[in-house]
Amino acid sequence: MAISRAFLQNIPLSYASCSIGCGPQDTLPRRLDAISAAGFTAIELSFPDILDYGLQITGENIGPIDYPKIIPVAEEIRKLCDSRGLNIMMLQPFSNFEGWVKGSMDREEAFARALGWMEIMNVVGTDLLQVGATDTPEPVISCEREKIITDLRALSELLAKRNYRLAYENWCWSTHAPSWKAVWDIVKAVDRPNCGLCLDTFQTAGSEWGDPTTKSGLIEDVSQSELQKRFDASMTELATTVPADKIYLLQISDAYKVSPPLEDKVINELRPRGRWSHDYRPMPYDGGYLPIEDVARAVLRTGFRGWFSMEIFDGGPNGDGKKYEMGRFAKKAMESMQKFLTSCATE
Repeated sequence: MAISRAFLQNIPLSYASCSIGCGPQDTLPRRLDAISAAGFTAIELSFPDILDYGLQITGENIGPIDYPKIIPVAEEIRKLCDSRGLNIMMLQPFSNFEGWVKGSMDREEAFARALGWMEIMNVVGTDLLQVGATDTPEPVISCEREKIITDLRALSELLAKRNYRLAYENWCWSTHAPSWKAVWDIVKAVDRPNCGLCLDTFQTAGSEWGDPTTKSGLIEDVSQSELQKRFDASMTELATTVPADKIYLLQISDAYKVSPPLEDKVINELRPRGRWSHDYRPMPYDGGYLPIEDVARAVLRTGFRGWFSMEIFDGGPNGDGKKYEMGRFAKKAMESMQKFLTSCATE
C-alpha cells in the first residue's frame, strides 16, 4: 500500500504526559502547556502523573488504590486538558495484570485495579486503556498462554460494558510477549472486538533488531545481513497480516546505542532492555540508531492512519539525565514528528 504525504498530514498527534520534563519544577500544568503550544492535540495520561498532581494540589501522598481521592484529581486534570485544547487519548501504563494464579489475592487485586482505572477513564473522558505485556518473571506470574488469554479476554469484556478498548503493547523485555507478533497472536486469540494493539517503534525494533548488551548495539546471534533479512521479513509480515482497525496507536521513539553496553543481568528488578527503555529513548533524529522508520512504514502499510504518539525517555546517551527547557523541547519533538511522517511517505 502506498503511503501518501497528503494522507500523513492528517495523522492525529499525541504526546505521553510522562515523557517530558526534567524534574519536580516541571509540573503537569507546565508540561501540558508545552505539549499544547507545540501543536499536539492529545496526551497519553500517565497514572503516576495523576498521583504526582494529587500531591501538588492536596499536599497529600495519595495511594495508588485510593480511588475516592484519585478521582477528583483526575477530574481536575481533565479540566487542565480541556482548557488547553488537549484530549486525553489513553490512560497508561496498566501493567502486571495478566497471569496471576486463579483464586489468588493478587489476581483479585489486579481485577479490582482494573475497575478503579475504569472509573478514572470515565472522568478523564478516554475510552482506551494501555496494557503492557507482563514483565514479572515466573513463578510470580505465569507465562502460560491460556492464562494470559483468559485474563485479557475477561478484561476486554469488563471494558466492553462501558464501550472501552484495550490496547495491548509488547514491551521488549516482557517475559511472554516481547515482540509485535507475540502480542498480535495473543490479541487474535483473545478474539474480542475491543482488544487491539498499542505498537511502538522502540519496542518493536528493540526486540527484533537492537540489543543494548552488545558492542554493536545489534542482536549478534546471527550475521548482520541475516538480521536485516529477518527484520525486513517481520515488517512485511506486520504490514500484510495485521488489520488496520486492530491497531489503536503507534508510539514513537528511538534508542541510543549504549556505550559501554549494559550488563546482561537484572538490576533494580529490570532486565537490560527494560533499563534501555527507561532511560535511553530519544525522539527521532536526535542521536538514536534503530530502524524506526521501517516499523512505522510497516504499520502505515496496513492502512492504519490513527494516532502517532511521542513517547520518549531521553536520559541522554549515558542514561543519567538530560536538562532542557520544556517549551523548546516540545517544539523540537513536533518538528521531529513532522520530519518522521515525511520520511515515512512513499509517494
